[in-house]
Amino acid sequence: SIALPQAAGKRNSLDLLGLKEAELEEQFVRGDGPGGQATNKTNNCVVLKHIPSGIVVKCHQTRSVEKNRKIAREILQEKVDLFYKGEDSDVFKEQKASEKKKQEKKRRAKENLERKKLLKEMQQLDKK
Repeated sequence: SIALPQAAGKRNSLDLLGLKEAELEEQFVRGDGPGGQATNKTNNCVVLKHIPSGIVVKCHQTRSVEKNRKIAREILQEKVDLFYKGEDSDVFKEQKASEKKKQEKKRRAKENLERKKLLKEMQQLDKK
């Protein structure tokens, strides 16, 4: 299973499956984590369930219920798209491309480190 990024809303160009409000079950619960009284006394955490697939998303990224509702729907839409389309999903393809880019960056950093070590060794030999 692939973890979805929690920064929803950045994928406006992707062709995602649509969600129907009739297929969604929405609840507002108390959030968890840091925040003290502001978190403990307000029900601004959104729990959204897509009934046909059984996918559940919990969103408590902001204090605003409306923003959390919007973000939860975006995250759920990406998860549902990935669930039904699998490897053909644009979300999956974007994640693979991102992963490949990250590995390439890591490889280049490792090569640069090796070059620096060799350069230091050569400088040490020149001094002797």
